[in-house]
Amino acid sequence: MDQSSQVYPGSKTLKVFSTCPQSSAVDQESYFQNVVDVARWSEEAGYEGILVYADNSLVDPWLVAQIIIQNTRSLCPLVAVQPIYMHPYSVAKMVSSLGHFYRRRIYLNMVAGGFKNDLVALRDSTPHDERYARLSEYTIIIKELLGSPAAVTYQGQFYVVDKLRMNPPLPADLFPGIFVSGSSDAGMAAARVLGATAVKYPQPAERESRCSDEGLDSGIRVGIISREQEKDAWANAHGRFPADRKGQLTHQLAMKTCDSEWHKQLSRMGNSIEEETSPYWLVPFQNYKTFCPYLVGSYDRVAAELTRYIERGYLTIILDIPPSREELEHLRAVLDRANQMVNL
Repeated sequence: MDQSSQVYPGSKTLKVFSTCPQSSAVDQESYFQNVVDVARWSEEAGYEGILVYADNSLVDPWLVAQIIIQNTRSLCPLVAVQPIYMHPYSVAKMVSSLGHFYRRRIYLNMVAGGFKNDLVALRDSTPHDERYARLSEYTIIIKELLGSPAAVTYQGQFYVVDKLRMNPPLPADLFPGIFVSGSSDAGMAAARVLGATAVKYPQPAERESRCSDEGLDSGIRVGIISREQEKDAWANAHGRFPADRKGQLTHQLAMKTCDSEWHKQLSRMGNSIEEETSPYWLVPFQNYKTFCPYLVGSYDRVAAELTRYIERGYLTIILDIPPSREELEHLRAVLDRANQMVNL
C-alpha cells in the first residue's frame, strides 16, 4: 500500500505531499526539468500531491501545476492561492479547466498573507485577521462555483457575485481539497468555516496536544532527513544545511517585516531545542534555507516522532523539497516504520 493511502485508527487516511522546487532557487535552464523530476519522484513514492508555492518572486503556480499534471499520471498539485493575485472566479475556472482537460484533482492551499513587502507592493494593507475573513469569503465563492450547477449569488464584506455560473462544470469526484494555515486563531476559524484541512508548522511532538477539533482535518509541514544510523543522518543534515551568516541576517530581516504567526512561533522557539538530543531541528529555518522545521535522525527515531504527530490527529504531512530520488527512498523507510508503529 502506498504511503499516501495508509489507513490509521478512526478509519482516516494519511496523505503525504512533497513540495515543488522554487523558480527563484534554480537556474532558468534547468528549472523545467527539475519540476518534472521532483514531480515524478513524488509520484513514484506514492504521494498524494505536491505543494506549489506562490509569491511575487516566483513563476506562476498554475503554469507549474500544468507542467506537473502533464508529466505525471495521478499526482495532484497543491496550488498556493493568494486572494490579491486573482479573482475567485479565475481560481475556480483554473480548477474546472484543468479538470476538464486532464481529469486531475487539484488541491488549494489558501494563503491569507505572505511576505510583507509583496503585500505592500500590491497595495494590500489589510490587517492579519481581516485577511482570513477575506480568505473565507473568497474560498466560499470558489467552493460554490465548483460544487453547484446552479448560478451563484453571494454578497459579503469583500466580494460580491451575481448569478455567476461555472462552465465547464467540475465533476464531483474532482472537487478540490482545501488547505488553510492553522497556526493562528484566525486561521483556525477560517478552516472551520470552510471545512478545510488546518496545516501548521509544528512544535516538537511532545509539545503538541491532540487536535482539539475532532471534526477538522489537520496536518503539518515538516522536512525530514533520516538514515539507518543517527550519525549519518546528522552528517547529511549539516552538509545540506550548513550555518550561513548571510542567511541568518536575511532571516532576522524577514522577522522584522513579517506578521505571520507561524514564522513568529518558530522564531521564538529559537535554540530552545537541543540539537542531537531531539530529532526536531530548526537550523535550516534559522538560516533562511527553508520555511519549515526538520526532523533529523535514524529511521526509527524519526518514525517515532512522526508517529506522535499522527497519533495526535495530524493526518496530512507536507514534506519539504526533495533534493534527489534517493532521498525519497530514505523517506519511504521512515514512513513505513511510522505505519508499523501506529498500527501496533
